[in-house]
Amino acid sequence: MAEAERIIGTPETPDADRDGQDRAEHVRAEEARADAQDTAAGTPRGKRRVAVLFAVAAVAYALDLISKMIVVAKLEHHAPIEIIGDWLRFEAIRNAGAAFGFGEAFTVIFTVIAATVIVVIVRLARKLYSLPWAIALGLLLGGALGNLTDRIFRSPGVFQGAVVDFIAPKHFAVFNLADSAIVCGGILIVLLSFRGLDPDGTVHKD
Repeated sequence: MAEAERIIGTPETPDADRDGQDRAEHVRAEEARADAQDTAAGTPRGKRRVAVLFAVAAVAYALDLISKMIVVAKLEHHAPIEIIGDWLRFEAIRNAGAAFGFGEAFTVIFTVIAATVIVVIVRLARKLYSLPWAIALGLLLGGALGNLTDRIFRSPGVFQGAVVDFIAPKHFAVFNLADSAIVCGGILIVLLSFRGLDPDGTVHKD
């Protein structure tokens, strides 16, 4: 009899089916509970936005670099070009200070700060899941790289180079596209912080 049961097999009972269903439902319930706990704990969802960060940075850096090359080749040592009367003009200026011409006596310090910002952003990219934060940090990275390139490769020397500025609004400091990218990225970061959105995509409420 035992041999016959071994060969033929014992029929499944309703109790066995019910036990299997109960186990499956228990597993699904545990998975749902784990997901809820992860969400409550602020575990980021979605995919990383590293590609967006570097794409935005590359575009900002390229636009800044190309614009400066054109300014140096076509505008430097020439009369300013009026764009909107005397309210906005293009005028080539060499700036040894920070953005908008501030702090010309601290060129090396600003160079070190720019390099530090770049390192911090690259390290933060590993935890970046938020699209708005990727855009903001990309603007900061591209702008910092643009001005750092001038600091390294332009005269009077390495880490002391003067940045090329050319956008000259009336009654305002002369700046460049890298400065604009840095300011826009900084403003966006402030707005995201006020909204409670973190770089990893989670939202916190104070």
